[in-house]
Amino acid sequence: MAQTIVMPKLGLTMTEGRIAMWLKQEGDAVKTGEGLFEVETDKLTNTIEASADGVILKILHVSGDTVPCLTPIAILGVAGENIDNLVNAAGLSSQAPQSQPESIKKPQDEAPTAARAPGGRIVASPAARKFAEEKGVDLSMVTPTGPNRRITLEDVEKVAATGTAVKASPLAAKIAADRGIDLANVPADGRVMSANVLAYANAAQASEQLEEARPMSAMRKVIGKRMRESQDISPTVTFDISVDMTAMKAARAELLAEGVKVSYNDLLAKITARTLLEFPLLNCSVDGDTIILKRYVNLGVAVALPDGLLVPVVKNAHFKGIGEISGEIKTLAEDARKGSLSPDALTGGTFTISNLGMFGIESFTPIINQPEVAILGINAMQDSIVVVDGQPVVRPLMKMSLTADHRAVDGAVAAQFLAKLKKYLEKPCLLLLA
Repeated sequence: MAQTIVMPKLGLTMTEGRIAMWLKQEGDAVKTGEGLFEVETDKLTNTIEASADGVILKILHVSGDTVPCLTPIAILGVAGENIDNLVNAAGLSSQAPQSQPESIKKPQDEAPTAARAPGGRIVASPAARKFAEEKGVDLSMVTPTGPNRRITLEDVEKVAATGTAVKASPLAAKIAADRGIDLANVPADGRVMSANVLAYANAAQASEQLEEARPMSAMRKVIGKRMRESQDISPTVTFDISVDMTAMKAARAELLAEGVKVSYNDLLAKITARTLLEFPLLNCSVDGDTIILKRYVNLGVAVALPDGLLVPVVKNAHFKGIGEISGEIKTLAEDARKGSLSPDALTGGTFTISNLGMFGIESFTPIINQPEVAILGINAMQDSIVVVDGQPVVRPLMKMSLTADHRAVDGAVAAQFLAKLKKYLEKPCLLLLA
């Protein structure tokens, strides 16, 4: 029995979706679990799979359409099944769009074509040849109307009047025809030769390789819009501090030895979430003239994608163990890269960390993820010479960059937060006292 395929509601906050691409077409058979189409929201793109076997009997909304959630977008059923009732319920016609009538061919006198294949024998009256030479008309581009396919003076005059012919060598005309090049666009000093056509073709190819026009994805548009809004909303200051990561390297090594696979990013997430409980102003949001303090930490972790950036959220990170946080970050990042992340996983954040250290970045100015009031940038860990007890030693230093919204966070508070975070990272045993 036929059934409708609807625009899915992928999260509580989703109200509509854009069909980015149909992976199946009308008449295609599908199996349960096969990808049907890609849906694009303002934050991510997900592949929607078939929930039943069948044939795509009708596509009600095409690629590029933005459709409210739970609205029918296609009909799945058995080949030949009557679907008029479902189509009518969707308010559309079940009739296939009528094919467009074939274009009416232009009369010969509107668009002269070549009399023969380039290089073929040309038969023309003496008057036609003389006039063609005077006007620079290539006889191989003139359609003959005389007896035995002979080019007449009238044929040449007609082409000269319309300006549709270009004087070119037979080989140049053949190369242009093979490559789809309009000889009128080929620069030449007099008659167009094969070398002129080849040079034009090479220049066009080089230009195509140097530039590519690519429309912005919905994700890129949203990123640009929200980053601009964030800069307009928040008066920001960025604070940098260097941390000696010796203790963190030792802690990670011990965890790995015990079979607990964690990254430095996982450790930073855990300790940052714990530190935020002591600095509620770094973990708040601003609503007009009201500061909303949070007694929980929903930690956003920025994930880079080939065409953008997503910030999935580890909910209640403040009381989760390092193993749980590590596993959740890995799952969220994997789902984001596969396009299977739920929109709900992107909402509710109270503070964000963005790690560019893996790319060797030494310092940057992260932009706040609204409506949060702060974001922590993690930079590369580098061996540096520092003075310890009057002696130069090599230590792994890592710089952290905190951007804070000055409406809620003054410089002193931001500095105190960074100082405490640095202390916990350099002496993690102090967390046992907190």
